[in-house]
Amino acid sequence: MTGKADFTEQEWDLVLEGPPSAGMIVVTAQRGGTFRETIAMAKAYTDARQEHGQSELLDAIAAAKPKADHTRYHSPEELKQAGLQHLRDAVALLGRKATAQELDDYRRFVMTLTDKVAHAHREHGVEVSPSEQAAIEEIANALDDPEQAEPNRAESQEAEPNQAEPGQA
Repeated sequence: MTGKADFTEQEWDLVLEGPPSAGMIVVTAQRGGTFRETIAMAKAYTDARQEHGQSELLDAIAAAKPKADHTRYHSPEELKQAGLQHLRDAVALLGRKATAQELDDYRRFVMTLTDKVAHAHREHGVEVSPSEQAAIEEIANALDDPEQAEPNRAESQEAEPNQAEPGQA
């Protein structure tokens, strides 16, 4: 089992910053409902604490106060890009240090948190707005592909073979 002691202080901060960063990406995806959505984020931590004992790693994450310094970003887009990178970095780190089950538990916790945030406030008569759904999909992609360190890297790699001139490998 992996726990807080298996990480340096900087690594642990990175792991802790992932879930609230994901929540803030969803909060800022659509105007309105910020108060309810922030409460929903806190509730996700409370719910995770009630599942205590299933994962030492998740227990330690849920027991910590959510950390996200959203004040250092000048726009929701900057917050989103930095948050997605935090998630990629955290997943890559956990991929090296945690078990596969613990990594899956971390991903599930982040996705549960984003779902609770998105459903906390109805926008224009819908449970989850299109911009919130797009944010959730970007978060899921970041959690699934930690190797994609740069935004749109996969797109540029896919485009390269098509752009190569004949005779070039």
